[in-house]
Amino acid sequence: MRLLKAKGETYKAVDDVDLGPNSNEFYLRANVKAPRMAGFLVKVFVWFLEIPIFGSIMLYFLKSNNLIHKLVTFAELQESPLYVPLHSYEGKEEEKEVICVEYGASPSEQVGQASGCLQSILEAPKYSFSRWTILDYSRAYNSKLITPRKVIDRFLSAVHRSSTSSMQMSFFINFDAEDMLRQATMSTNRYEQGEALSVLDGVPIAIKDEIDCMPYPTTGGTKWMHKVRGCKDDAECVRRLRSCGAILVGKTNMHELGAGTSGINPHHGTTRNPYNVARIAGGSSSGSAAVVAAGLCPAALGVDGGGSVRMPAALCGVVGFKPSFGRISHSGILPLNWTVGMVGILAATVEDALLVYAAITSPKSSDQSETAQAKLCFPLLKSPKLIPNIKLAKYGEWFNDCSDDIRVCCSQALAKLYNSYGWKTIEVTVPEIEVMRLAHYVTIGSECNNSIARELEKLNKEELGWDARVALSVYGSFSSQEYLNAQRIRNRQLQIHKRIFSKADVIVTPTTGVTAYTIQKDARETGELDYINGVVFCLASNRNIR
Repeated sequence: MRLLKAKGETYKAVDDVDLGPNSNEFYLRANVKAPRMAGFLVKVFVWFLEIPIFGSIMLYFLKSNNLIHKLVTFAELQESPLYVPLHSYEGKEEEKEVICVEYGASPSEQVGQASGCLQSILEAPKYSFSRWTILDYSRAYNSKLITPRKVIDRFLSAVHRSSTSSMQMSFFINFDAEDMLRQATMSTNRYEQGEALSVLDGVPIAIKDEIDCMPYPTTGGTKWMHKVRGCKDDAECVRRLRSCGAILVGKTNMHELGAGTSGINPHHGTTRNPYNVARIAGGSSSGSAAVVAAGLCPAALGVDGGGSVRMPAALCGVVGFKPSFGRISHSGILPLNWTVGMVGILAATVEDALLVYAAITSPKSSDQSETAQAKLCFPLLKSPKLIPNIKLAKYGEWFNDCSDDIRVCCSQALAKLYNSYGWKTIEVTVPEIEVMRLAHYVTIGSECNNSIARELEKLNKEELGWDARVALSVYGSFSSQEYLNAQRIRNRQLQIHKRIFSKADVIVTPTTGVTAYTIQKDARETGELDYINGVVFCLASNRNIR
């Protein structure tokens, strides 16, 4: 293989990269050379890929044709590796129009402080069952209009309907009616006694099946994970939700091992998009996005390593929020990718996302090591000023690399922000977008492969989906040289983004480049290899490299 060594890219020093709007940095669109495969074709491809010598040659040329060797493997970089995306908080002044949380506050106290930021901007409840916000539930319970027990009765009825042969929405991998009714009864009793734990008390919240939540096994979307890794307790984020009185309504469906963006799962069914059941919900947190879009829950938890919360949120028309690394504890999460994966939130509204975030975050997470982060603060969204003088950084080439309908919609959103709040857009260059994507792919793939390597050695491959087998073959082919160069690119992008954020507060871009595509019949049993659509989805997830 050394004889076939490709010439690697030589990157200039970070300080020499021009980030201005007229930069001569070349925008390289995603270079994906892989046809869509499903059904028999993907099986044949896997068989060849798993032949020891022949498969290695296939993987070498697959990586070379998709520019991994040129842009990552043999690249020449000056930067050192960045192993964990933490850096000291560099705020120059105290933020205005926020409230800061005192260290040591309980989850319910944090939720109380966050709800105090919202009261004047939320509409009065309409008292229709679908699409209630968290505060709608709380108001209805306090006014005795309905009880948590009645809500869960209706919830279970809706879930059973969604699981019938005529619908097959495949929202959940596992749910326990008896456990939900027990939680709902306890919440109902608290309201009757005037002792609600928080505004989340009695609110149904779903949990992605990558997060430990008793009494359920944690499958990671597989047929086997729960057999080798038992669930013995709640994840820290689940424990905090439970302490606020939230009703945990089961484990949502996901793409197997989080190794895809469609949500097509050959073991647990394909989660369908509530807006059009013939189309995908996105992945990997497919079920969590879909149950929120369907109005079954105002919020759900997902896990996001490469857009796995934000992409299905965009495709299902809900809010997707991936917090900064270290804000949410990793305790009780499947360790599929340690340095890019984070618990995230899918919610019907920004306000609901804030309330759930207030419950599950901590001012000092155990994952933060000794690196100082900013104080935990919540925005005063009831303030009429609503954070003035925000500067939005836009890289035109990247922003416009999407379908026309998405480009128009997102451009209109920027115009509304300017007209309503005076938020100005400044043009910048975000260099090496494709390099970021490939470095992220090497990082998340290497970490996933390493995390389950011992299990894979003993596993019968027949228990894996065909598309997951391809993904794991590629993940296992990454070398230490490729992983370390990916972390050097990661450090490089951290420095570049620091320079951009010295001029602007936010980088704006469409979340996905296209809308949800149609579920093909041949993909339901085998999964599918459709890396071109997957890459188009990943417009915003490139920033996971930081």
